[in-house]
Amino acid sequence: MADEQTKPAAESVEIPASLADAANRNAHILPGDPVTREGMNWFVLRVASNKESSVRDTLLRKVQIERMPHLVGRILVPTEKTKTIKGGKQKVTETKLYPGYVFVEMKLEDDGRIPQDVFFLIKETTGVGDFVGTKGRPTPMKAYEIEKMQAASYKIEDQPQIKLVFEKGEHVSIKEGPFQGFEGTVDELFPEKGLVRVLVTIFGRQAPVDLEEWQITKTDKA
Repeated sequence: MADEQTKPAAESVEIPASLADAANRNAHILPGDPVTREGMNWFVLRVASNKESSVRDTLLRKVQIERMPHLVGRILVPTEKTKTIKGGKQKVTETKLYPGYVFVEMKLEDDGRIPQDVFFLIKETTGVGDFVGTKGRPTPMKAYEIEKMQAASYKIEDQPQIKLVFEKGEHVSIKEGPFQGFEGTVDELFPEKGLVRVLVTIFGRQAPVDLEEWQITKTDKA
């Protein structure tokens, strides 16, 4: 009895380096790129949670394999890298800015429908849901939505930023370290170091204490 072979799914197909480069190029926005390529619009595709990147990568490969770049352009999953410092050690975290969504640039038919070949290419991809809009006729994104999404998608070689959640003048409580249990007021922020300077009262006098962000927490006091 002859062995039966199953045709490999499109997700697992390897593509030539030149096509892989083209696919990777369409996963990012670079300064100077057009907002929208001629004849195309941007649309929002719902996808399974935590599948955003795999859906994007699979679709981009399939578009190249099926020779459809004239119908489907860039596919974006905007992320933000943030850096935290704890005990002098840095940790970088990459967060998806729009969890559950992938942004697809594509060309529709004159009646507003997705071209049949594109429809099946997308719908047969694991983790894909529906486009935002009427069934079969996705709703194009508005100009300000595209601008906001693309601003978050620029690949500025991913230098992670330290984001401090405190503001000058806020009342905080110290939860870790030698001054645990003391309360004070945020006096100054040092984002590049991940430090917050807090004014605390020690022996009846105010003194500045530099703390890492994780060592303090906000209080309900004004």
